[in-house]
Amino acid sequence: MRVFVTGASGWIGSAVSAELQAAGHSVLGLARSEQAAQTLQDRGLEAHRGSLDDVESLRAGAAAADAVVHLGFKHDFSDMAGAARTERAAVEAFGDVLEGTGRPLLLAAGVALLCPGGVVTEEDASPFSGPQAPRGGAEALALSYAERGIRPVAVRFAPTVHGAGDHGFVARLVAVAREQGTSAYVGDGSNRWPAVHRDDAARLVRLALEDPSAPSVVHAVAEEGVTARTIAEAIGRGLGLPVESVAPEAAADHFGWIGAFFAGDMAASSVLTQQRLGWTPSGPTLLEDLHAGSYFATAAV
Repeated sequence: MRVFVTGASGWIGSAVSAELQAAGHSVLGLARSEQAAQTLQDRGLEAHRGSLDDVESLRAGAAAADAVVHLGFKHDFSDMAGAARTERAAVEAFGDVLEGTGRPLLLAAGVALLCPGGVVTEEDASPFSGPQAPRGGAEALALSYAERGIRPVAVRFAPTVHGAGDHGFVARLVAVAREQGTSAYVGDGSNRWPAVHRDDAARLVRLALEDPSAPSVVHAVAEEGVTARTIAEAIGRGLGLPVESVAPEAAADHFGWIGAFFAGDMAASSVLTQQRLGWTPSGPTLLEDLHAGSYFATAAV
């Protein structure tokens, strides 16, 4: 297949693109700059100039491909409403182009906040729908496209997609620990964070793309939930810092924007995904990646 991938040069997207290439697919990657285009070309990918804000570039990319894997997102925490509008407009553009073709539309979603305090499964519908919802209600919107002759698949990623080179949530927690001089967790630290290695996540995306009978919701989750205290203790060991509890009301001051996420309890299961797609995560666990030391070798952003 020729696959149009948004976010192809990103943390997850670059691994997905490599996985698709290795399986014999060709990748048309969205590139918002000449530098990004060159990066994609250096990896043997075809670059398609445009951006998430350029709806016409998204339409053209989708029209030129056999499938769309939408992994790009504007992670602008200062304007999440704007990011949600951009996300919804992108999914609407893909829906317009793919209508009636039967082609796959895979999009990145998440397990975070879907079932606070419980364990969310693939059969639990997202409570977020409509333009004002987080991420513009894009998951519910995309899944509704099955009625329009499209094969939608929501890939719900764990909040922690880890591995050497990760610059996401865990890297930020490491940076906060450096800044504060202590590795902290919120309350008793029993709240749970699901995790998945980047390579395992990429392989799942490929399997869901290739299997015409793939379920409409899959969970890129290898570990159902690693407790926040366990994560903080591993970071403390890695940096040689003390580990302490922070009161919930002080989390925002201590952690900044990531405090609300790190305080959340968001366990998630992938049992059904593993059974239905024959996907067995085999990469290092989150703690193994932390023990390996790459998170502590360089400063996180």
